[in-house]
Amino acid sequence: MNKNRLMRVNAFAIILMLSLIASRGWAQHDPIQPFQGKVGRTLADSRQWWAPKVKAPTDAPNVIWILLDDTGFGAASAFGGLIETPTFDYLANNGLRYTNAHNTAICGPTRAALLTGRNHHMVGMGHHPDWAAGFPGYNGDIPFEAGTIAEIMRENGYNTFALGKWHSTRPDQISPAGPFNRWPTGRGFEHFYGFMAGATDQWHPEMVEETSQINIEPNKKHLNQLITDKAIQYIADQKSAAPGKPFFMYYAPGATHAPAQVAPEWIAEYKGKFDKGWDSYREDVFKRQQAMGLFPKGTKLPPRQPGLKAWNSLSGDEQKVLAHFMEVYAGYLSYTDHEIGRLIDYLRDIGQLDNTLIFVMIGDNGATKEGSYYGRAGTRNGFNAGDVEHGEGMDYLLSKYDELGSETTYTTIPLGWAQATNTPFKYWKSDANGEGGSHCR
Repeated sequence: MNKNRLMRVNAFAIILMLSLIASRGWAQHDPIQPFQGKVGRTLADSRQWWAPKVKAPTDAPNVIWILLDDTGFGAASAFGGLIETPTFDYLANNGLRYTNAHNTAICGPTRAALLTGRNHHMVGMGHHPDWAAGFPGYNGDIPFEAGTIAEIMRENGYNTFALGKWHSTRPDQISPAGPFNRWPTGRGFEHFYGFMAGATDQWHPEMVEETSQINIEPNKKHLNQLITDKAIQYIADQKSAAPGKPFFMYYAPGATHAPAQVAPEWIAEYKGKFDKGWDSYREDVFKRQQAMGLFPKGTKLPPRQPGLKAWNSLSGDEQKVLAHFMEVYAGYLSYTDHEIGRLIDYLRDIGQLDNTLIFVMIGDNGATKEGSYYGRAGTRNGFNAGDVEHGEGMDYLLSKYDELGSETTYTTIPLGWAQATNTPFKYWKSDANGEGGSHCR
């Protein structure tokens, strides 16, 4: 190929590439504003002009959204549960409790609706992005026409941070090769530190910072501690550089999604506290919620779900193991509350707590039914390993008793505790007619 022809081919390729970029609407920006200064014959005759910088309104508050994962309405003490959550209690007692908020039955759609303010089907998230289908409402791609809260806040003078679970991008788009325009930093967040998938190990998480996968091993910190440390760092860096600039933070821990993993001392706090079982738990929590006025008078506690055994009908070994599952789960939630409390304490220490709107959603849907009847105690690499149905394999669970909640098991609570922590509701995660166990239908 001669030199002239090669130049023509290269020029055509460049024009084609630019045409494709323009036609796809990539790299869209606000139009350049007309120059409002003056260019004279000399510098003395001229007047400089700079386009005004976007600035948040005077005294605009910081905003933090906290979104828990797979946490039932009747789990946290802030809503009548028997799991101690002093941070949530403090926020609720000094703010408002919303008892008529709604979500979807699973986490991906709830997150898409929350971030965009739209029905999840309208933003392509009728199901998890992992199970996207090539049909309207289900393709797993939140359209760019549907602005996220982060994009809106950033355009109005806020810094924007996302931490923890994302789960709003299809799996084929979260490799190191991208594309990255549907990652958090492509949807309005200036910084991201967390994980892209629906779940991760709490002691050995698969972490991403901005758009790069990072290796944090050898790691001795729980995922909750990692993201809280980073959240505090983001705020400290921002306030040191621009004290008057507000921030928007989306704080979404992996908790209390499986694997339920937490340090032994948190599990030990609940030793023996659930020995009366899930039937007693439901009744006690229902009475507490009733006294708190969390539902209308005349509300009745739904019956135990078909297939679930009465606690008193279980053998001694079954009760021992199943109560321990709940001790692990309770320690997991209490520790999550503790780490969020550390973030709240930091805001108080720097004088920003009273200038911060904090919204806590407990959680994106109710407790999960993925633990089946007897819970799961699989390995780090498997959801289903160790699954026990109707009493089979109780010896296996007994052998794993001391490992439940540790980094060697992928602990998931049994169905009985899932319904119990969803009190006063009937269903659980994945049941659309009950909003994932967060409302009755």
